Amino acid sequence: MATETTIPILPCRDIDEIADFYRVLGFERTYRQTRPNPYAVLRRGGIELHFAAISGFDPERSYGSCIVAVEDTADLFEEFAAGMRAAYGRLLVSGIPRITRPRRRRNTGSSPGFSVVDPGGNWIRVFGRGTDGPAEEAAAAPAVPLARALENAIVLGEAKGDHRQAAKILDGKLAGDGAGLPAATLVEALVYRAELAVRLDDPGTAELLLDRVEATALDTAQRARLADALANAAELRTTVRADRAGRERHG
Repeated sequence: MATETTIPILPCRDIDEIADFYRVLGFERTYRQTRPNPYAVLRRGGIELHFAAISGFDPERSYGSCIVAVEDTADLFEEFAAGMRAAYGRLLVSGIPRITRPRRRRNTGSSPGFSVVDPGGNWIRVFGRGTDGPAEEAAAAPAVPLARALENAIVLGEAKGDHRQAAKILDGKLAGDGAGLPAATLVEALVYRAELAVRLDDPGTAELLLDRVEATALDTAQRARLADALANAAELRTTVRADRAGRERHG
């Protein structure tokens, strides 16, 4: 029986800032020291994260990352999301800190996962236990070009954080009016591209894409299948409007 445990030590600029953020997600601080080096331990159930503060640390340049394996990514995401909405009034989907939505990714055997990018710029990557292997991944490759483009964009946007290149991949496939494309695939691609626009601080493009989502004809079965994507679209619309109102208030 294995008794070893591995715990990452992640960088941050301030241990109290990091603790405040994780408290929003339901973590508790179980240890804190300021000397000889600032250090904090945060725990939520079986998830334990350690942080060390580094003077002059820039979260934008962080390479900190770890994987958290859970039984149900959707449940944990909803708990994290509820904490964010309660603390900030909305999901944080752009900048640092932020959270991404659970999405199936081709480079993880189509296992659904999401990431939290914390105030230290660390990527906490949450996946379900067990993934399909490479053979299943190849066999499940979609035939529709837009669906393939969406898969590739998700890998770049969610795994690498290259939002600009992910957007570029989708733009070529979304340039037309969408005629002849499966409605469900079109909506999923439009919503993800809108989310990328928000991350890229391009609210005008985000609103145009969300307008296209609303204009896409969907039957009852399609709306049921796309419930998560449509909920994401509605929340993105709220985020864009709130950001615009904030900019107007501050000149």
